[in-house]
Amino acid sequence: MIPMAGKALWSGRFKEGMDDSTLEFTSSLDVDSKMAFYDIMGSLAHVRMLKACKIIPAEDADSIVGGLKKLAHQLEEGGLDMDYSLEDVHTNMEVKLTEMIGPAGGKLHTGRSRNDQVATDFKMYLRDAVLNAVEAVNGLIRSLQDVANGNRDVILPGYTHMQHAQPVTLAHHMMAHAFRFGRDADRFLDAFERMNKCPLGSAALAGTTYPIDRKMTSDLLGFRDPTENSMDSVGSRDFVTEIAFDASMVAISLSSLCEELILWNSQEFKYIEMDARYSTGSSIMPQKKNPDIAELTRGKTGGVIGSLVAMLMTTKGLPLSYNRDLQEDKKPVMDSLKTVIDCTRMMAKVVSTIKINESRMLEATNSGFINATDLADYLVTKGVPFREAHGIVGETVRYCIENKISLDNLTLDQFRKFSPLVDSDVFSAIAVKNCVERRDSYGGTSPASTDVEITLSMQDSMRREEDVRMKDQLIQSCWDKLLNE
Repeated sequence: MIPMAGKALWSGRFKEGMDDSTLEFTSSLDVDSKMAFYDIMGSLAHVRMLKACKIIPAEDADSIVGGLKKLAHQLEEGGLDMDYSLEDVHTNMEVKLTEMIGPAGGKLHTGRSRNDQVATDFKMYLRDAVLNAVEAVNGLIRSLQDVANGNRDVILPGYTHMQHAQPVTLAHHMMAHAFRFGRDADRFLDAFERMNKCPLGSAALAGTTYPIDRKMTSDLLGFRDPTENSMDSVGSRDFVTEIAFDASMVAISLSSLCEELILWNSQEFKYIEMDARYSTGSSIMPQKKNPDIAELTRGKTGGVIGSLVAMLMTTKGLPLSYNRDLQEDKKPVMDSLKTVIDCTRMMAKVVSTIKINESRMLEATNSGFINATDLADYLVTKGVPFREAHGIVGETVRYCIENKISLDNLTLDQFRKFSPLVDSDVFSAIAVKNCVERRDSYGGTSPASTDVEITLSMQDSMRREEDVRMKDQLIQSCWDKLLNE
């Protein structure tokens, strides 16, 4: 029986057709139409396998392949309209194929179910989306590296609890963000590897009686291997939740970066000035130059985290194997990935164009007793136990606060009131520039240590770029073979 437009593929079981409201409620076409290309690729691989295994006649397989290639061409040209009287993109493709080539189109679904078909399509969609996300995050990392490279000797306060803590270089601060985003990007790549197993051939939940070759199908679609268990293949969406989590981690990193840049751009900080191309004005206050891109990014990250929660709640109580609840797995993670990609690309532009106020950063560094720890370390070099030294410096700082002076402005005699061990070399020990340069431990803020950090981060970026290139090349070669052979 040839499925007709407006009629569900499973309608034979039912005497009456679906109510229009039921169709509208159950339709996923608005979302899963984004997977149309991947549905065609999955079908091409499936039918080639059916032909190779002699499950369907060669002439029928060839007819199906020809029809699917025409559909792919129509899709590429933008002429593949979806019939909203059908449930989803998968039904649309099969109906269009059958209308195009006749009854042979009905043999395409031999040995598979929509359950394994959907899981396969979505994995293929997510593979590409994840690689795009890695590219976007890596682009932001490159911008952070560039700022670090150009500001190796710029000193600003490092903060804990938003209080002046110890002096650091701007390069070191930027690299802290770069390494954080690097882990985010690597999480995506890790998820890609776990996800890259092919569910196709699992059928509804129990496998199939047909003598299929799942390894062949997996290879044709660029997957590493077939999935190992048919029930797990169609009933689990941990790969979706993992990617939603990975996107949330990027969102958190973005929000942290944006918060800092918004503060630094304020009149109170004046550490940076954002480029006019990535700022807006006020409808009433002519003087305003607002950091709207950073603010919007900070705001959009909330939706990404919400999508993760949605996935966790959707899947938390599902029995094996497939349940219709899983139709709701696509929109949250699709939206999350789009948001993360858009935000990281915009923030890469924001970061690469900020104007650094070096003098203001140094001015802020020279206030707030930011070299107090270095004074304590100095006393330790004179033989004072650190805890005792900590107390001495605390008393010294209190004295400075009461007398409205800084540590740097104390005389040697004043220093000796608190410890007779202090000598004239104390002034060099607490000079901010020297405080920074002496922190040359691995991973420290000294220019020498930061140079190592920048080099390592750039190597990581190149590794990711090559990894993405190789993965994308493999996938594209599969598409080329399926469409051109």
